[in-house]
Amino acid sequence: MSVKRIYSKFLYTLEGGISPLSPGFVDYDQEDGRIVDFGYADDIPEDAEVLDGAVVPGFVNTHCHVELSYMKGLFRRGTGMAGFIDQINELRDVAPLEERLCDISREMDQMWRNGVSAMADISNCDDSFAAKAASPMYTRTFLEVFGTEPEDCDAVMSGVRRLQEKALECGLDAAPTPHACYTMSPELVQASSAAGLESGYLSFHSEETPEEEEMIGKGSGRLWDNRKAAGMSVPPVTGGSSLEYFVDRLAAVKELPIKEHVLLVHEVCMTKEGTELVKKALPGAFVALCPRSNIYIHDALPDVDMLRSSGIPLTIGTDSLSSNDSLDMVAEMYCLQENFPGLSLGELLGWACLNGARFLGKEAVLGSIGIGKKPGLVLVGHISAEGRLTSSSASYRIV
Repeated sequence: MSVKRIYSKFLYTLEGGISPLSPGFVDYDQEDGRIVDFGYADDIPEDAEVLDGAVVPGFVNTHCHVELSYMKGLFRRGTGMAGFIDQINELRDVAPLEERLCDISREMDQMWRNGVSAMADISNCDDSFAAKAASPMYTRTFLEVFGTEPEDCDAVMSGVRRLQEKALECGLDAAPTPHACYTMSPELVQASSAAGLESGYLSFHSEETPEEEEMIGKGSGRLWDNRKAAGMSVPPVTGGSSLEYFVDRLAAVKELPIKEHVLLVHEVCMTKEGTELVKKALPGAFVALCPRSNIYIHDALPDVDMLRSSGIPLTIGTDSLSSNDSLDMVAEMYCLQENFPGLSLGELLGWACLNGARFLGKEAVLGSIGIGKKPGLVLVGHISAEGRLTSSSASYRIV
């Protein structure tokens, strides 16, 4: 074993709390990155380098569509979800396969260098499989399905099962998952949810936009008009929220409460009543915050203070480069800090590291700096004297 010690102005271990050790040290095995020791740095040798910033565990990006990396810079901002879907349909596959694969590899490498140790990724095809299999980053792949016509459900599920076989052949953890209520028939939501729950994990775009809520609750709005104009079937109008609709679909395939890990992505429109429903019906649920994507598409953010107080564990994702300028976890944390000033860096890191690892079931290895763990070590630089992120904050991987 070859042990190296590093010192930092702030060390966030996330072991037993979110406050930093200041200054702190961490010892790690240079051969495999395993944590050997850590603590307060009471006696720093004069010739030792003290890293100026915060040393933190590797990040866990809980919501990404890395296969869409070729779409960077192509999308108009502020179009709302209906306009965004129109652009997706127009621009998907505009780039040749070789270019798409190159962009995926570039972004995977960049995320790793920036300190992402694990990712929950959405796939609609197999473009990203080879890059994910070759990466040192752990990934769980959610094979997302769409289909508004009930009669197409069996064919869609047969297709995603074939895609799952390809992912498993690449050595990836992968299973089907539903996209969102407004792109799927009730039958397909249920079938894909049942298949995903078999793996113990599910991801679902939930209450991302007011257009979604108007569609499900009232049978009106831009999304409703968009689907009708395209000749597509629309989901039933329930008079309630899209979250309630999703929980009802889950209840049709598995008895509540559902204890598997269900990731509710975005939750821009979640209410206090919605949080109570989640805690009762989905006790294994997590929420993935993707603030820069929410601003990019419809200039809105979730009520993060309300979500914090609910007790539902929060995580952080970047979404895709079709709705973001970069796949940068520090930029997401800075966006949340600036819009919700009560957030400390420690709390944000708890979401970006430990809670993400817990969602993926990898907290025994990832998410915190603990003896015997291999989370990766990351330096977040250009933070203020008080330990808050700044507009210049950036991260790079140490281990």
